[in-house]
Amino acid sequence: MIETKRLGLRKLTREDADPLHEILSDAEVMQYYPATYNLDAAKDWIGRSMDSYQKNGFGLWAVILKESQDFIGQCGISLQNIDGAYVPEIGYHIHKLYWNQGYATEAAKASLAYGFQNLGFESIFIHTYIKNNPAQRIAEKIGMKKIKEYDKHFSAHNLIWRLVVYEMIKNEFISA
Repeated sequence: MIETKRLGLRKLTREDADPLHEILSDAEVMQYYPATYNLDAAKDWIGRSMDSYQKNGFGLWAVILKESQDFIGQCGISLQNIDGAYVPEIGYHIHKLYWNQGYATEAAKASLAYGFQNLGFESIFIHTYIKNNPAQRIAEKIGMKKIKEYDKHFSAHNLIWRLVVYEMIKNEFISA
């Protein structure tokens, strides 16, 4: 569906449940999430993306290494509630064996371009836990600007976390 120099991004399928679960169940990968995910939750994650493909024409995609065809993570655009507004947001998780090689940045940049060029969004966001410096660096590397912080209540986990929000506006992306 989307190709970069090293990656292919394609729709998630039910067959991706095990490799996605391996990522989402890893405490180190999920350290900036309220909890890890079991296999059923990973399947639900895929189901929500598949529903979004049908309803919205986009969702989170599998990240595949073109050279080996290995599934290394997920990245894409989903509608997220950011401080009370549902907006397009780029999310990503890369298997820790592939960290610090630029894959998340490459996939996020491709998702950003796709959102502006193919989906017609006027702005796209990334939001993350305030302590998630790696995700914030990715947002900055792809040209996003920090616009605010807010507190989000995760009722299922009885947590309140401070989140940081980054935004890219379409006309800034075109001129970049």
